[in-house]
Amino acid sequence: MSKGKILVVDDEEDILELVRYNLEKEGFRVTTSVSGETAVRTAREEAYDLMILDLMLPGIDGLEVARTLKSEAKTRHLPILMLTAKGEEADVVTGLELGADDYVTKPFSPRILLARVRAILRRKTDIAAEKSPVVERGELTINIPKHMVHAKGEEVRLTYTEFEILTLLARRPGWVFTRTQIVDAIRGAHYAVTERSVDVQIAGLRKKLGALDDYIETVRGVGYRFTEAV
Repeated sequence: MSKGKILVVDDEEDILELVRYNLEKEGFRVTTSVSGETAVRTAREEAYDLMILDLMLPGIDGLEVARTLKSEAKTRHLPILMLTAKGEEADVVTGLELGADDYVTKPFSPRILLARVRAILRRKTDIAAEKSPVVERGELTINIPKHMVHAKGEEVRLTYTEFEILTLLARRPGWVFTRTQIVDAIRGAHYAVTERSVDVQIAGLRKKLGALDDYIETVRGVGYRFTEAV
C-alpha cells in the first residue's frame, strides 16, 4: 500500500534517481520533474502529499516555485522539503518564510532525507495536537490556558515573550522557524523587534529551562527549532 504521493523536483538526473529509488523502496508513489515550470504545472494538476524541491533549477528557480504554489488556494497547503547546496543560508531563510516546511543540504544521506519526509508527513496528521491546551514534550509541560511551564516537575517562570516562543516551537517539534517567523507569530508582522532580540529571548529561555535547555536547537544561519529527540 502506498504511503503517499511525492513530487520530486531536481534537474540533476543522478539526484532525481537517488531520491526516487529510496522513496519508492519505502512505499511512496513518486512523480519527478526536472524544471520549475513543469513542477508548478504538475502540482496544479494532481494532489500530492509532499514536494521535494531543489532550489537551484533552470528557468523558474525553486524559490519562485514555492512562492507561486504557496500563493494559490489549490496548492497552498502542499508541504515542501527544500534541497539546498551549502552556502545557501539566505535562500533557506527565504524559502522557510515563503512557507516551505524544512530543508536538507546536499550532499545528503538518504536516511536523513527519509527521516525528514516522514517527519513532515507526520506533522500533517497532527493538527489536533496543535490545538491542545496542554503541550507535553519529554520532561517539559506547557499549560497554555494557565500560562504555566514545568520542567522536570518544577515550575519555570517565563515572561510573556519567552512563553510564546516556547509554545510556538514546542507545538511543532522539528520545524525550523526563522527569527522573522518567530517575531511575526508572537507579536504580529509590524512589531518593532530585531533578530538580535529573538536571540536574547532564546538565551534567557534556555537559561530558565536549565537541564532541558537542549530542547531548543539553533539552526545556524537560519533560526531555531524544538528538538524531535524527546
